[in-house]
Amino acid sequence: MTSVEQKAPAEEALVGDRFFRQMVQSMRNGVLAITRDGRIAVMNEVAYRTFGLLPSPADIGRPFGEVLREQPDIVRILASAFELHHLPNRAELRLKSSRKVIGYTLSHILDERHEPTGAALFFKDLTRVEQLEERERLRDRLAALGEMAAAIAHELKNPLAGIEVMAGLLRRQVPESPDLQGLLSDIINETKLANAIVLEMLEFVRPIRLEMERTSIAQVLHDAVTMAESKVSRRAVAVTMSVEAHLPLIQGDHNQLTRLFTNLLTNAFEALDGTGTVSITAAAGQPEEDHSGTADAHPVPTIVIEIADNGPGVAPEITDRIFNPFFTTKPQGSGLGLAIVRKIVDAHDGRIDVTSSPEHGTCFRVTLPMSTRKEWYQ
Repeated sequence: MTSVEQKAPAEEALVGDRFFRQMVQSMRNGVLAITRDGRIAVMNEVAYRTFGLLPSPADIGRPFGEVLREQPDIVRILASAFELHHLPNRAELRLKSSRKVIGYTLSHILDERHEPTGAALFFKDLTRVEQLEERERLRDRLAALGEMAAAIAHELKNPLAGIEVMAGLLRRQVPESPDLQGLLSDIINETKLANAIVLEMLEFVRPIRLEMERTSIAQVLHDAVTMAESKVSRRAVAVTMSVEAHLPLIQGDHNQLTRLFTNLLTNAFEALDGTGTVSITAAAGQPEEDHSGTADAHPVPTIVIEIADNGPGVAPEITDRIFNPFFTTKPQGSGLGLAIVRKIVDAHDGRIDVTSSPEHGTCFRVTLPMSTRKEWYQ
């Protein structure tokens, strides 16, 4: 046997191993494989990114429970891989650590005798897909709500205007009666409040028409602070702002984005009731996968803005409802402030998340793409 013939199988094995690892690392889905004795054999970059871990070659051969200790849901699934006869196929899971939603399939890795020597977890981050589906459901609800709101507003605006005018006329006829003057002033003020709610409802259900331009997030945030202070007195509330240097301009509607952050800051000032701190930060975020479905789809650069306060926080049982239209915990609130925030974020093809606790207050995290696909705001 010649030296060339002796080298061929070794070279083929080397090429095969290299090709396999390049293939796994190039996959757009997460891949995680473990051996029968519970050690990591393969873990690609998508898996690391989904689980919020830094890629490390030293993880290969380590017990998966150690590497994934911050992901108890995944540890539980992998631990049951060799105990189940029917492994989950196309199942979904929300990770407790990050609230991300993944769709996954768990498979056995079989040897020549069809005995399991390991297990492989294939998964895809469905968080963005779920949000897009929820956005479509929200649009359907808003379409029906818009028809109802327009009809109600039409019926209410004229009577409200009539009540305000008649109360004003009556107030001028009884200048000598302080009690009646005060009562009629209350009627006028309440009528104006009801009319404002009607107008806000109409504004909410009306489709957003974005005027897109290259805009500075730093300028948007400065304008939002000024507008929020004109709506609610911040008194002794300290506001700090940290915007990453050389942050790129984004494609967005300056006025709508200012309105978005004005609403968030107004809520923070009201929650703090005159004392506490509000922290505003803006920085470049991690590129996110483009779900447009086009052949040339590629990760989209993002900017992440956080509005955090050290107020009393939001009760866990209502956190998932705060973006619902007309849901409010304020005595005179319309329940549309955060719903409008969500609508503006969606129109910019962005994402908003909230974390809250009595110990740390509330933090709204807004993720915006550098550029927005045209179909979302037409």
